[in-house]
Amino acid sequence: MSEPLVQIKGLKKYFTMETDLLGRPTAVLKAVDDVSFDIYKGEAFGLVGESGCGKTTIGKMLVNLYTPTSGSILFNGTDLTKLSDTKRREYCRDIQLIFQDPYASLNPRMTIGDIIAEPIRINKLMPSNEVEGRVNYLLNCVGLANHHRNRYPHEFSGGQRQRVGIARALAVQPKLIVCDEPVSALDVSIQAQVLNLLDDLKEEFGLTYLFIAHGLNVVKHISDRVGVMYLGKLMEIADKKELYQNPLNPYTQALLSAIPVTDVTHKKERIILKGDVPSPINPGQGCRFASRCFKEFEGCDKICPELSDVGGGHCVACRLYDKGQIKKDA
Repeated sequence: MSEPLVQIKGLKKYFTMETDLLGRPTAVLKAVDDVSFDIYKGEAFGLVGESGCGKTTIGKMLVNLYTPTSGSILFNGTDLTKLSDTKRREYCRDIQLIFQDPYASLNPRMTIGDIIAEPIRINKLMPSNEVEGRVNYLLNCVGLANHHRNRYPHEFSGGQRQRVGIARALAVQPKLIVCDEPVSALDVSIQAQVLNLLDDLKEEFGLTYLFIAHGLNVVKHISDRVGVMYLGKLMEIADKKELYQNPLNPYTQALLSAIPVTDVTHKKERIILKGDVPSPINPGQGCRFASRCFKEFEGCDKICPELSDVGGGHCVACRLYDKGQIKKDA
């Protein structure tokens, strides 16, 4: 495997919800709580989980929209969390974001050509007389025509607008693109087109992706490895084939059991979870999934398991697999 492009170590992001009269926090939301993983050069790393589990928060910390509470983000060996604002902006060009909403992320008062050209001009990547040619090239790369450059966002469909967002992300020649649920707002038929486009661009430009999504089939299509999050914690990481065929964490098993099966002859047991998701303000000291886990045993609500490798790069945070030794009742 190639060298890590991104190394996230012990990353935390806490939001203060309430304070006392002296300004001291009395209620803290733990959106991301001690998360660590690597993203290797040229791979697509998928990040899945329920709404509110912290996936997008991690993506926003990568692109410098949020400042981490603690932990480190190493990009090409440089810890971005220790850089000054001025120096960190230099790295922002190498890490771009494709937003979830293809309409809200585009300025309605700017033409498509100006939207794509703006980051090129801001970063002074080329002479002014070459910008138009670069914009036309990027439009062609994402499946749009040159004459589209003079239109406004409201004149396009959702899929076309997302293609514009992809072209804008490519404009500054990034190394890493954070795809924050880029197809969730699109029709199913359009989703496939955009996913195939992202796949092709990854090969053409040598890109690395952090692909955040809810749709498990979507993540399976585009990702090389997949990480599963729950309530601010990383529960499992594995190669996509290994994860989908042999999920170890009970939460991952429940999540994958919810994928609809089109083959009526193939029977699959659906795991129905009971109970409510704990509050991220007071998640407890044990495993975040303990209150809903169908394999819970004594101590799960008091001991928080660490993410450990059980073999072949398959990492899981569950007391059933502590120190790589599978418990008999797993």
